[in-house]
Amino acid sequence: MRHLWLIAALAGAAAAGTGAGISVASAAGDPVWVVSQQGAELARIEAGTVAGRIPLGPAPVAAATDRAGRLYLTHPDGRAVTVVAPGEPPRRLPVPGQAFGLAASPDGAHLFVGDWSGDRVLKISAATGAVEGAAAVGRDPAHLVLDRRGRLYVADRESRQVSVIDTGTMARVAVVPTGEAPFALALAPDEASLYVANVRSGDLTVIDTATLRARATVPAGRMPYGVAVTGDGSRILVTNQHAAAVTVIDAARLEIVANVAVGPYPEGIAVAGPLAYVANWFSDDVSVIDLATWRETARIKVAEGPRTVLAVGEPAR
Repeated sequence: MRHLWLIAALAGAAAAGTGAGISVASAAGDPVWVVSQQGAELARIEAGTVAGRIPLGPAPVAAATDRAGRLYLTHPDGRAVTVVAPGEPPRRLPVPGQAFGLAASPDGAHLFVGDWSGDRVLKISAATGAVEGAAAVGRDPAHLVLDRRGRLYVADRESRQVSVIDTGTMARVAVVPTGEAPFALALAPDEASLYVANVRSGDLTVIDTATLRARATVPAGRMPYGVAVTGDGSRILVTNQHAAAVTVIDAARLEIVANVAVGPYPEGIAVAGPLAYVANWFSDDVSVIDLATWRETARIKVAEGPRTVLAVGEPAR
């Protein structure tokens, strides 16, 4: 079955260069990385074309990065994380669980891995894969996002909540109710708000990160699956799988201001300078959206089953 609901699908890359899914803003011209699950490939997009391809192990899903430009990818079925470091061949870290959502500490010392079937998050050494801590969360942890204070946000899809974890102690410090089937997460650039795409209820939960309470619920289209934020924080972009579109929400008014047609079954989304990139699961390509005109300007072919998009700076070589 092409759409793997038994492990769920990963949406956008995570914010601030740390976690899975949601968005990472970068300067124009920086490469954008695309993870294709069926094609088992990591593609680098530069200047509107695929500039490089890295073969991976079977069925990669989530992606994260650190300040040094290392990339990390999860393989739920393979119970592993792949590490892609500049100038080195990819290496594989076994994980004692169904590795799904992912975040990396900025210094690259630790990975935080959601165990989809174990309802927990593992803290592991990025160098050795040794487990250094664990925290219980809700059912089917999906996206993970790490903020600058070291708090980890986890979308507990089947528990209708976001768990908040102190990564120093690996203690869960809060639980915030959301809509039905929270899946993708993105932090605002100032980290004052966390945006949660709720797949089944078709809306977006806005969480105040100071109070750790939901302050609004906003309609967000048909089956919202990925979420990203523009670099200035003014617009929230949500992929709608059943509408083949990206819904654009004004972050101040929390109102829909545009809908942009993209490829069929869009999943992950990331913002890179003046452009947004959307992984279209069913057409094996990436839509490029001009953020000034809110129009799709190009489609870039990639390997089969693109799931996650990550916009980061060029890794040091």
